[in-house]
Amino acid sequence: MRRTGLYAGGIAVTIALLLGTACERKPVGAVTPQPSQGAPAPAGGREETSIPYGEAEVVADKLNVPWDAVFAPDGRLFFTERAGAIRVIENGRLAADPVFAFTDKPVVSRSESGLLGLTLDPDFTGNGYMYAYHTYEANGSLKNRVLRLKLEGGKAKLDRVLLDGLPGQQTHDGGRIRFGPDGLLYITVGDAQEREQSQSMASLAGKILRIRSDGSIPADNPDPKSPVYSLGHRNPQGLAWQPDTGRLFSSEHGQTAKDEINVIEKGGNYGWPLIEGDQTEPKQKAAGAPLRPPLLHSGADTTWAPSGMTFITQGPWKGQLLVANLRGMQVLKLTLAAGTEPKVDRVEPLWKERYGRLRSVLEGPDGSLYVLTNNRDGRGTPQQDDDRILRFRPQ
Repeated sequence: MRRTGLYAGGIAVTIALLLGTACERKPVGAVTPQPSQGAPAPAGGREETSIPYGEAEVVADKLNVPWDAVFAPDGRLFFTERAGAIRVIENGRLAADPVFAFTDKPVVSRSESGLLGLTLDPDFTGNGYMYAYHTYEANGSLKNRVLRLKLEGGKAKLDRVLLDGLPGQQTHDGGRIRFGPDGLLYITVGDAQEREQSQSMASLAGKILRIRSDGSIPADNPDPKSPVYSLGHRNPQGLAWQPDTGRLFSSEHGQTAKDEINVIEKGGNYGWPLIEGDQTEPKQKAAGAPLRPPLLHSGADTTWAPSGMTFITQGPWKGQLLVANLRGMQVLKLTLAAGTEPKVDRVEPLWKERYGRLRSVLEGPDGSLYVLTNNRDGRGTPQQDDDRILRFRPQ
């Protein structure tokens, strides 16, 4: 699962969810992680039994590999399907027609590529801007790009291409996009199966990027001429900021197990392909910043394939970090220790192997949890109604 590509920057081309009584709800039937460098081992492998949420309800089903989802301030739930549609659930019902369908540079959905990340502008209510990350083909090669769309009258249209020519492949595309507390747009890019590019500042492969909402580069980036915020990543697919501290956390796929949860700092080098997991001595010297070990990894014998993640902001799990797992077929709940340095006290799997491969998890405005299944992604075992968006209401 890796890739390559060149960057060509382009500047051209909630709070009340309405999925309550109006929603037709259907009930759904039904490892030991390793700490970084000397941290005490968190508990793992035993599933959390006292889950303060009800049974799964189906919000939408028969979906075509939903990849990302985000709530608008008015309660609408927008989500992507990897084949190339942005769709919406409004007033508890899935709209039949997509909000946006690609015509220019059609989406290429192969293996892991396709229409991936989606996020909304911090001033979405005022400007209607949406941002999407997708794979396309150019001159026989796969690339990725980041678009800004504008929603008007229930339909979105292309407003601007923010980043174009990002490294792409059938696997290792990264693809998560989120606005941080600083109002800037963060973008994960995989190594596009060209692992050495993760350590090269001449390539945007294997990086987490940071840009403004118009595609320009913030002056306080590590290099004010580059969108690179951190480097040394293999296939990062999750972004989440800890509410109290503003720290950025990311999830990342390891090569063979050793999946990682990292705390991302500006200019940080996270080691791939020189080190992974608990490795500390690179086979070759890295240029620039020292290599940073992960906060947590899955160990050499366990694969999570972690993807979307979120911090819980209300209820009994307030402050805990949830991470959706594909290969692990679970959501991991990470309890973080109080203190100035990030540290994991405990890891507990949720809903393990009940719903298959899980791509993303997010918190709704009322505290409900929403989980996206990915059993039709070519690697899962789909049931008749897959794929689905599931809701777990707080009890």
